[in-house]
Amino acid sequence: MKIRAHREANTLLNKLRFKSSRDIPSYMMVLPAIIILLLFTYMPMYGIIIAFKDYSPFRGIMASNWVGFKHFNFLADSGFWRVFKNTIVINAYDILFGFPIPILLAICLNELVNKHFKKIVQVVTYLPHFISWVVVSGIFVTLLNPQFGLVNSLLGKLFGMEPIYFVANSKYFRSVIVFTTIWKTTGMSAIYYLAALTGINPELYESATIDGAGKIIQTIKITLPQLKPIIAVLLLLRIASLTNIGFDQVYLFYNPVVYDVGDVISTYVYRRGIMETQYSLTTAISMTQAVINFSLLIIANKLSRKFSGWSMW
Repeated sequence: MKIRAHREANTLLNKLRFKSSRDIPSYMMVLPAIIILLLFTYMPMYGIIIAFKDYSPFRGIMASNWVGFKHFNFLADSGFWRVFKNTIVINAYDILFGFPIPILLAICLNELVNKHFKKIVQVVTYLPHFISWVVVSGIFVTLLNPQFGLVNSLLGKLFGMEPIYFVANSKYFRSVIVFTTIWKTTGMSAIYYLAALTGINPELYESATIDGAGKIIQTIKITLPQLKPIIAVLLLLRIASLTNIGFDQVYLFYNPVVYDVGDVISTYVYRRGIMETQYSLTTAISMTQAVINFSLLIIANKLSRKFSGWSMW
């Protein structure tokens, strides 16, 4: 037994030893990804010290005066907490209404027997992912136009309603943002769940069918439990970006009339940082945003491990 264990240990060490003919090509393939990661992910972290300085582009980062936590006074600004609230509320609506839809779509697609129809539905649903927000905003602003938009025309003819300017009405603006996000991202998000569904053992469904379980019971007892890991991962990542909303989407839709409900952190940072050149202030806001997101990820991961028995680490 000792000899066998010694041989296995030697075999493992031989596999772990560096071999130029075997390992160099692998390292060369990984090298570009490592360089890109260092250049665009880790090197920019150097600029985080701008948050603690009165940064001047003419003096540079190192020559700018150190001021400590002076620029973190935005935490006492009611304007910041207004955009913070808007960001959280819009993201919460998106998770509540948008997160389950790709799961339902993937389950429905998985049940389709006609492969050609299934492919058509897949293409139609994930095609919006490849359309830029500039085009998407143009489509929906036209559809929702109060004068000649299709939506208002249908509401007027079918229900006799007065025209509604959806993107300039605080009551409907958040719904427009959430709906367009769901429309654009659902198809691509469903692909993750479809990939996970292909890994489920068909014998589980066959056994359930023999036992008399219908499609709904099979979905509840087999499909959803098998999808739990991928659902947990994507939900945790979504919670970890709870204070992030894509700048281009909101910027293309909103206007000063709906600032009270539509102005979010990304657009606030754009106005204060780019338009007003307050670089140190907006760096402090972005740093705080990153800390909040990281904290949310840690908390959500612990809660997931406690209540579902599954976590990312």
